Amino acid sequence: MSTLVVHTDGGARGNPGPAAAGVVILLNGQLILEAGKYLGVQTNNEAEYQAVLHALTLLPDVLKKHEVNQIEWRLDSMLVVQQLSRQWKIKESRLAVFAQQIWQQLSALSAPSTFKYVPRAENAAADAMVNKILDLEAKK
Repeated sequence: MSTLVVHTDGGARGNPGPAAAGVVILLNGQLILEAGKYLGVQTNNEAEYQAVLHALTLLPDVLKKHEVNQIEWRLDSMLVVQQLSRQWKIKESRLAVFAQQIWQQLSALSAPSTFKYVPRAENAAADAMVNKILDLEAKK
């Protein structure tokens, strides 16, 4: 049994503006999944929450394939980490809806989750995925 590390990042060019989510999942330090998703026009905070929601759509398959006893989420958004850890109140109703969806989906997973703030440099792979998606979308 081991810890699954899920890096997520959301970003918007403009606030609000074109936004994307990036997800990088590691098990025992090994990359097992990278994914990104274009989100349309969102704020930065909405994109951060949407990145966690996107990762949650991917986790059931990952958890079926690997024995995991804990999930550690790593985000470079202090706001989202503190709100999802229930340390800070969620004042924006749209973010509160996302948080409720996340908490509901987390409770259905086979392993408990913790949220950890990391500096942007430690979330570089997820950030790179966000920028890759936004760059591709800008070329359309």
